[in-house]
Amino acid sequence: MGNVPTSVKHCLSYEQLVQDYPWLKRWLQEEKTITGHEYPDFVKIVEVGPRDGLQNEKEIVPTGVKIQLIDMLSGTGLTVIEATSFVSSKWVPQMADHTDVLKGIQRAPHVRYPVLTPNMQGFQDAVAKTLYEMGCYEISLGDTIGVGTPGSMMKMLQSVMKEVPSSALAVHCHDTYGQALANILIALQMGVCVVDSAVAGLGGCPYAQGSSGNVSTEDVLYMLHGMGIETGVNLPKVIEAGEFICNSLCRKTNSKVAQALNRTL
Repeated sequence: MGNVPTSVKHCLSYEQLVQDYPWLKRWLQEEKTITGHEYPDFVKIVEVGPRDGLQNEKEIVPTGVKIQLIDMLSGTGLTVIEATSFVSSKWVPQMADHTDVLKGIQRAPHVRYPVLTPNMQGFQDAVAKTLYEMGCYEISLGDTIGVGTPGSMMKMLQSVMKEVPSSALAVHCHDTYGQALANILIALQMGVCVVDSAVAGLGGCPYAQGSSGNVSTEDVLYMLHGMGIETGVNLPKVIEAGEFICNSLCRKTNSKVAQALNRTL
C-alpha cells in the first residue's frame, strides 16, 4: 500500500479517516464503481449478539452481563439491537430472564430493541412473499447453519426478489464455512442494505449441531467502511463491547478484525 498511513490500513474509524484525509471518501466512492457493481451508500446493521449470539451458550450468562453488553452496544451508533427472546425456558433456558433484561437496560432514544417472539403455528409454511403480503416491512433471509455460498445466495435472492423488493429484505449469515462476508457482498450488489451480525461473532443455532456463530459485527463494519459505505456505527466501540462479552464468557473473539488488532497492540 506504499506510503498510505498506518491508520488508513487499519481502517478502524471511517468517520475519523474521512476527517483526516478528505480525499479518501471520494476515492472510495470512485472505487465502488470500478468493479462494475453499485453498492448502497448506507447499510443498516442489526445487532443480534445479545439474543441470537447468547441463546446457544451452555452456561447461563448472568442477567447483569447481558444488560451491560446491550448498554455498551447502545453507545456504538447501532440503531437496532435484538435484546432477548420470549421463548420457553424449557427449550432455550438462556433467555429465561427476558423480562429482567428488558427492564434493566438503559434505553437509548435512537435505538430500537426488538425481541423475538416465535410462534410456529400459522408461520411454519409461510414464505417470503406471504410474509410481505401480510405487511411485514422487513424480511430477514437467514443462513443459520452457514452452508451458503455466493452462488447459492445469488440464486436465492434472484428467486425471492421476483416477489419481494430488495428494500424489504435483510440477510442473516452464519460463518460456519467462512462464506459470510462473501455472501453479504453478493447481497449488497443485489440491492440489500440491511445486514444482521453479532458482536464478536457470537452464536450458533440451538437446533443445528455444528453450526458456528453469526458473522461478526466487527468484520462486517471493517468491510463496509473499507468500501466507503456508511453505517453510522463506531467500530472501536463495538470492539470494546466484543472484548467485554468475550472476557465474561472466558473465550476468544471470533472476529478476525479484533484478533488482528489485538496482535498489533
